[in-house]
Amino acid sequence: MTAPMRLGAVIITMGNRPDELKALLDSVARQDGDPVEVVVVGQGVRVAEVADLPPGVRSVDLPENLGIPGGRNVGIEAFGPGGRDVDALLFLDDDGLLERTDTAELCRQAFAEDPALGIISFRIADPDTGRTQRRHVPRLRASDPMRSSRVTTFLGGANAVRTKVFEQAGVLPGEFFYAHEETDLAWRALDAGWLIDYRADMVLLHPTTAPSRHAVYHRMVARNRVWLARRNLPAPLVPVYLGVWLLLTLLRKPSGPALKAWFGGFREGWTTPCGPRRPMRWRTVWRLTRLGRPPVI
Repeated sequence: MTAPMRLGAVIITMGNRPDELKALLDSVARQDGDPVEVVVVGQGVRVAEVADLPPGVRSVDLPENLGIPGGRNVGIEAFGPGGRDVDALLFLDDDGLLERTDTAELCRQAFAEDPALGIISFRIADPDTGRTQRRHVPRLRASDPMRSSRVTTFLGGANAVRTKVFEQAGVLPGEFFYAHEETDLAWRALDAGWLIDYRADMVLLHPTTAPSRHAVYHRMVARNRVWLARRNLPAPLVPVYLGVWLLLTLLRKPSGPALKAWFGGFREGWTTPCGPRRPMRWRTVWRLTRLGRPPVI
């Protein structure tokens, strides 16, 4: 008889959402099946000082904010090297809420039924309206968020990752700090042979928010876009990919300050170290293309 899949959950927090964090932890505790082991990572805060953690929930307090991927990587290591003490990890935003009690069991079932499935991206829905924003559907054809499908990336704060993916593809790129770290891992996972699914029936309730529009946002988005290409794409595709994104950025007609920050980040992406370069194989490029998102869009 096959042993049940062991699930863990990583939640990072800056300590500014104690009520939402408690509600999220309660929703994880209500999951059907075997308990989900939870680690809360405090980004420059002592978790125990901002939230009363339920019994069994562990915390890791960081002296400074390491950014989203850096904090999540610390959470991964709290489950052993590469998270190997469990079979899969849920990554959940601290102001989210698992709508259903069977989400963990659905994850176990999905991973058990498809040994090649490496990552599951949940649907994010507004708790009041139930609506899912197009930007939260990780595919180009995003008009029907209720349609599950195979995809080429995933949502960072609402997903489940089989820990064998980290063993083969590595963890999140901590140097990114914020933006595009999920796509970096997704491309490496796909290149290693794993599959990624978007599941409309696995829901994280999350308040609708507009994408950040401050200068730091534009700088990091642009810098990390360049890093993403430099790290992962075959050399001939790097200028094509970045040229397309430059054109799309200009077509969106950003404000002068936003465009200045964007070009500053774009320049920074070319002039600063981005970590090891491991260009994906051309068959992975073809695979991404067949899935509807060639790595030039």
